[in-house]
Amino acid sequence: MGFLKKFFRNVFRDEVAPHTTSSFDRLSSDELEAHLGVSRYGKFALTGAVRPSYDLQVVPSQGYRHDVYRDEENRSSVPVLMSAASREQLFEVFMELLDPLGGVVDVVLETSHDRNAKGHVDLYREHIDMPVLKSTLYDFEDLLVNDGCTGIAVLNPGIPQEVQFDEHKLLIVYGEDLDEYEQILQDRDVPCNDQMRFITEAEHVHSSSEMYRQQFEQLKIRLGIDSHYG
Repeated sequence: MGFLKKFFRNVFRDEVAPHTTSSFDRLSSDELEAHLGVSRYGKFALTGAVRPSYDLQVVPSQGYRHDVYRDEENRSSVPVLMSAASREQLFEVFMELLDPLGGVVDVVLETSHDRNAKGHVDLYREHIDMPVLKSTLYDFEDLLVNDGCTGIAVLNPGIPQEVQFDEHKLLIVYGEDLDEYEQILQDRDVPCNDQMRFITEAEHVHSSSEMYRQQFEQLKIRLGIDSHYG
């Protein structure tokens, strides 16, 4: 297991439920390399950010489902669309999902580059013009698509609605009246499947690098975020 521990520490971060055995535990280096090298399952192409469990508890696929976020503190429920899109169109679907949010939005950058921190750190920027934001995000497309330690959420508190492009490269929309977002997904051939499971619902591994960490710092500067972490 020495090689695998070194590999995960330097390149990948694994997520497995507590007190369970990882499907990666007994892999040889060749088996691990072969699994991590698989970037397509049928018609669905993965980004460089995440890989599923070795035993494929969830097979990645394109689609979306209706869900509900329950806020226990406020005793309220918020409709959610959870979706996964193949790499070829993932970023463009994300950018199109931003349009219904309006001309001025808030942005939250999410980072888990600091391996000593638990979970991820949120960095907030209020009131940015959508054209400026989109121009910046296009410049950092590779980071946003392929770094398993970077996520971003864009929201309009006045509606309120939020579009999240998370570390797993899932596209998640929160808020009331999500018909316009659902239409965008359907127009992009992302089908509704309320029984589908996502990569987050089973063991998986995240990939990152020092290069992406540095690019994340550059993105913070471009967005006018001064916060430090780690």
